[in-house]
Parts: sequence; C-alpha cells; structure tokens
Amino acid sequence: MQNQELAKLREVMDRLRSPGGCPWDAEQDHESLLKYLLEESYEFIEAVEEGDRVAMREELGDVLLQVFFHARMAEEHPTDPFTVEDVAKAVAEKLVRRHPHVFGDTKVSGSAEVLENWEAQKAAEKGRTSATEGVPLGQPALALATKLIYRAEKFGHEIPVEHPVKIADTTEADLGQLLFGIIDQAVAQGLDPEAALRGATKEYIAKIKKFEAQ
Repeated sequence: MQNQELAKLREVMDRLRSPGGCPWDAEQDHESLLKYLLEESYEFIEAVEEGDRVAMREELGDVLLQVFFHARMAEEHPTDPFTVEDVAKAVAEKLVRRHPHVFGDTKVSGSAEVLENWEAQKAAEKGRTSATEGVPLGQPALALATKLIYRAEKFGHEIPVEHPVKIADTTEADLGQLLFGIIDQAVAQGLDPEAALRGATKEYIAKIKKFEAQ
C-alpha cells in the first residue's frame, strides 16, 4: 500500500471522528472498541486458515482500521497524546533494534537463535525479572498456558508439571483429537474446559512466583 493510501485512510478516520462526522465513531473509546479488535483479528485468522485471499485483504483492512481508529483517539488525550505516525516510528525502531543480525553485525545460526535473542533483548529492555511479566493474563486459557510454559523454560525455571496423559511421538493432528476428546468429556459432565484450564494455569503462575522467590 502506498503512503498516499495510508494518508487517505488517516484523513477518512479524522473526518469520522471530528465534529460533524459520525456520531457513533465520536462516541467510541479504547475500551468500547476492544471487542471489535478481537473480532476482526479472529476473522482474519479464519480467512488465512481457509486460504481465502480476497477475505484476507478485506479482514486485514479491518484490522488496520482498528489501528488507525485507536491512534486517532489517542491524539485527543489531554496529557499523553500520540499519533499513528508515532506508532509506526516506534515499531520500526523496535524491529531494527531487535534484528541486529539484519541491521547490525550479530551472527545467528538460525531462526531458533533469533527467537532466543528477541526474548532476551525484550526482557532486558523492559527490565523484566519474572517469567510472568508482560504475559497478558486475559487471553484465552490455552494460549496463556502455552505462553507461560514457554516463558518459564526460557527463564530456566525447573517447575514440575503433572502429565496424566503421555503424548510422546504424538502428531499435531492426534493431539488435536486428544484435546477435543477431553473437551467433549468435560462438556458431557457439565464442566467448563476454559475455566478448568485457567484455574490450572493460575496454579502454575503461583508455582512460578514461588520458584522465583527462592
């Protein structure tokens, strides 16, 4: 997309948000738009999974709209305003900073080392000392559990996890069926799989904090 098209989108968003524009757009705030950001993200994911490139272009545009909408509202903040240009500048600088193997002299052996360097630099930049810092706790339980286990491993924490079901040499497809079967049994017994996993994940977070406090 050329810069002039991005500028046009910025102008359209400004018109909608300004006096004399759209009443609905003017009434929104960051909190009220969060559900739309999630919805558009999920719709883009579905388009990718279905290989529908027409839908991908449309849904990615809707995600971009959310970015411009939030940035436009951010301009109105009385003490700490920022623009979509500020957002773009910050993320571009971060990408350059966290890719020293591309924009600097750092050598890497492959993508695994790139990811390790990224996480290490991210932790250093933000002054993180805990594996739980920076992990959005409001995300779905499965994504949350996966992220926390990954973080704990990267921080070198040795925290035991019970494995009532062994999945050695299991394919991703078989794992999917196994998880689906567990959910099916939970639903049949009136149990909430999301709540159950979130509860177990909270216990894991407590174990991380206990480990780090030693």
